Amino acid sequence: MTPPAPRLRLGFLTHVQGRDEDPARTYRQAQELFVAADELGFDTGWVAQHHVPLGGGLSSPWTFLAHAAARTRRIRLGTAITVLPLEDPLRLAEDVASVDTLSGGRVELGVGSGSHPDEYAAFGRPELGADPVRRREVTTAHLAVLRHALAGRECGAPGFRVQPAPGDFTRRIWQGVFSARGAEHAAGAGSQLLLNRAAYGFDEPTDEVQRPWAEAYLAAWQQPYPPRIGLSRFVFPAADRRTALDRIAQDVHQAALRMAERGTFPRGLDTAEALRRFHCFYGAPEDIVAALAGERVLPLATDLIAQFNPAVPGHDAALRALELLATEVAPALGWRPASDPTPTTAGNPA
Repeated sequence: MTPPAPRLRLGFLTHVQGRDEDPARTYRQAQELFVAADELGFDTGWVAQHHVPLGGGLSSPWTFLAHAAARTRRIRLGTAITVLPLEDPLRLAEDVASVDTLSGGRVELGVGSGSHPDEYAAFGRPELGADPVRRREVTTAHLAVLRHALAGRECGAPGFRVQPAPGDFTRRIWQGVFSARGAEHAAGAGSQLLLNRAAYGFDEPTDEVQRPWAEAYLAAWQQPYPPRIGLSRFVFPAADRRTALDRIAQDVHQAALRMAERGTFPRGLDTAEALRRFHCFYGAPEDIVAALAGERVLPLATDLIAQFNPAVPGHDAALRALELLATEVAPALGWRPASDPTPTTAGNPA
């Protein structure tokens, strides 16, 4: 018998970026997004780890999430992603178990191999940065150790177990993937699936590229618990389309031009093409709902994870966008806040 499909969950993702040179303000405002999302009923809040400033400003996600845990009550706290090959998996397991204990079992652990060679060079691993196949191999090996440690099993040395004793992470480990083969591998490992806001290196629309990945994942799934697909998308609601463009267009265009210099996007993109390449949904809530109705991957997703990156729309605009997401956009897609506002201590929400 096929288990019932999980209800749609609503999440947001921040890359912890600001326009000024005051990192304390940037971090403080990012924390305030978690507080606001918690009060609005968001199911999940995610951060992305970046060891180099291109793309985001958070290098240490677990210390950040520990602080967010103390300021929030029910929202689940995740990484999308932690760059696993650059982590000692046992040390990471200790950090994850600590944040999970402090938060009352609210952690969602997303991992991946990253993509920026400068990160690997900075950590003395330039050979990994230049070899995506080897990065995936190290990711797989580290994930096996991490799973073992978070299962509370003896690891590393006789008698050694991670403390505090971890909760049940069976359904709470996610993998970010960039291919159908990667999706099948994640399913085989029993990981939940994270899909990026954009599919880089393709001319076709992102959802057209990623739909077969999601289908491959579901076809390969053989676990006794239901699979989850976390769909990260650039979603920025505002009063109207013009207001939204004023907040996001320049940042998105500049980010696309930077990616073109790295060969990720073709050169000479205009703003409209940059917005398309980043698969952006923006404008009045009703415009976004209408556009999302045609999103090819969303019907297979269990989690919609909205982000504004690479735009930095300003703190007040970001707070307003979260409000519109929770009160107008997501309800029109069938989302409702969880009926039980208290966090689960079992660690495996429905």
